[in-house]
Amino acid sequence: MIHIKEAIIVEGRYDVNKIKQLVDTVVIETGGFAIFNNKEKLKLIRRIAAERGILVLTDSDGAGFVIRNYLRGAIPSNQIRHAYIPQIAGKEKRKTKGSKEGTLGVEGVPNQVIIQALQKAGVDCLDSRPNRPQITKADFYEWGLTGTPGSQEKRKQLLQALDLPSHMTANALLEFINAVADYDTVKQKIEQL
Repeated sequence: MIHIKEAIIVEGRYDVNKIKQLVDTVVIETGGFAIFNNKEKLKLIRRIAAERGILVLTDSDGAGFVIRNYLRGAIPSNQIRHAYIPQIAGKEKRKTKGSKEGTLGVEGVPNQVIIQALQKAGVDCLDSRPNRPQITKADFYEWGLTGTPGSQEKRKQLLQALDLPSHMTANALLEFINAVADYDTVKQKIEQL
């Protein structure tokens, strides 16, 4: 598995699954064109971009380029990189018919093609995981953020303290925290609540 610094932005949930099998980093789904109307998600992407940079990996069809160009205009150029997959004719196994343009998306291309696209984009590969301790679901349970009475309310307070969307799931919060915060800072915020 490749460890990289930048967060990767993809279009859909199947793309997220594919990338998480290959790369150890934060992977964010735009929800396709939903990103155009989701100001909270764009704000989240901007925060992650400022902290660690982002890498846009969309499908090589027209829709993928529309999303890519939207993000290009919304994120400072020194915080964004682009990885491109080639146009490969075909359809994904889970689909009954191919895409409008008849090409494979991120979820359908071979793993090696994605790895090559990341390398061509010049991603910042890391030799190993960060030295800082990662926050786990067990930590969330211990801190009363999940699986305990009142955990939802406590999690909402933490989201507000971190200036994050109030509807963020526990898993999304965990991923975001591990992307931009450190263990001690988060623990301190929780103790303040």
